[in-house]
Amino acid sequence: MSANATFSPAGQQKAIRWYPPSYDIRVESIPFPTIQDPDDVIVKVKLAALCGSDLHVYRGHSGIEKDHTCGHEFIGEVIELGSSYGAVSAKGRPALYSNLKVGDKVVSPFTVNCGECHVCRLGYTGRCPEGALFGSPALEGGQAQFIRVPKGGGTLFNLSNPSTWSSGLPQEDRAKALTGFADSSLLLLADILPTGVFAALQALNHPKVAPVITGKPWPLCFSQDVVGLGNEVDFTQEDKLLTIGIVGLGPVGICAAVSILDALSTRQLPYRIVAIDLVESRRDKMKAVYAAVGADGKGNGEFVVCSVEEAKIQVKEWTNGVGCTAVLEIVGHADALALAYDLVRAFGVIVSVGVHGGDLLPLTGRQCYNKNVSLDFGRCPARAMFPLAFDLLVKRQDVFGGVGTEASLIDKIVDFKQAAACYDEFDKNKVGKVIFDPWK
Repeated sequence: MSANATFSPAGQQKAIRWYPPSYDIRVESIPFPTIQDPDDVIVKVKLAALCGSDLHVYRGHSGIEKDHTCGHEFIGEVIELGSSYGAVSAKGRPALYSNLKVGDKVVSPFTVNCGECHVCRLGYTGRCPEGALFGSPALEGGQAQFIRVPKGGGTLFNLSNPSTWSSGLPQEDRAKALTGFADSSLLLLADILPTGVFAALQALNHPKVAPVITGKPWPLCFSQDVVGLGNEVDFTQEDKLLTIGIVGLGPVGICAAVSILDALSTRQLPYRIVAIDLVESRRDKMKAVYAAVGADGKGNGEFVVCSVEEAKIQVKEWTNGVGCTAVLEIVGHADALALAYDLVRAFGVIVSVGVHGGDLLPLTGRQCYNKNVSLDFGRCPARAMFPLAFDLLVKRQDVFGGVGTEASLIDKIVDFKQAAACYDEFDKNKVGKVIFDPWK
């Protein structure tokens, strides 16, 4: 069921591969993927991206000892389908088993999701029991010319058929976006944009943020029936002002910042945000992105970009030493988590979406108890987040639509020959988001 004359199961393809123990990236010829299960889909990769999470493996911090094809962010075209696909055989299964066709453009979340189990039905797709991470020893990655996608009907998003997912946008707006947007922009839906939206969503919908948003004290903020405050002292404007920290301004951190700004603007919530990074070039990128965001995505608040020490001073001044309502920890490092704890207030929340590879967390039980702090950890359920991320992508093409400008999230698109150099530059903070074109 081939849609491309160059596709041959007996042939060879180019791929970017990692070798243990660390810092060893090679471009090699490997066999084409083949259908191994009726639910499989073979995708011709148009573009694949380099992600910050790839650096954990690259640096040898993940305990992985097996060479494999890198990458978990890819967009491409369906060229072969397993026997599960078809209107009759797919009855009662996720919709793509009925309507996915050879030639359709697809984007994949960074993990396989069956779409049918209890976990997936609840929306926690990133932890599907049948899931696996692309670009790991368990599953070959997307930095290749072709890739096998297990459980494709529950994993992929069909960009050729916008009726196959929910959205807050009219159908015609979705269709227009899918024909008008660059593949490099749509590729952001594989990981970093859903993860940024996930971090913002987790923070703004956390119970400990509710008093600030509702203007009611704990626990009356959860009751729809309570009218008035009785003997309580009325809230001041300061009490209704969200103070948010963002630790880490790599590509995911920028996506989180744009997402939370959009949500605050949409809900017309007053805010103060401090965006923090150790690296000056990342801080400069964040400033340029914020400047590029239209007024409809900024709302009514104050946004500053700081170094670590500057951020501590800023939060102390803003809150009279109380601390942030919520802190988004995007790095996945013990030092970043410790900073988030220092910045957060008592009865505050830390949302951590960075990949933590260390054995121990830098916080003691006593510290967590003494601040009544809530820690929200873990992997983004990217497939479940796709509709919200897509709608934000459409709204914020001022940031997510370009390549190579001062305010573009994507720095450059390169061929596979530059893979080793790009991994090295990304590791040393000399470049931001890089996309590979397997066909250059």
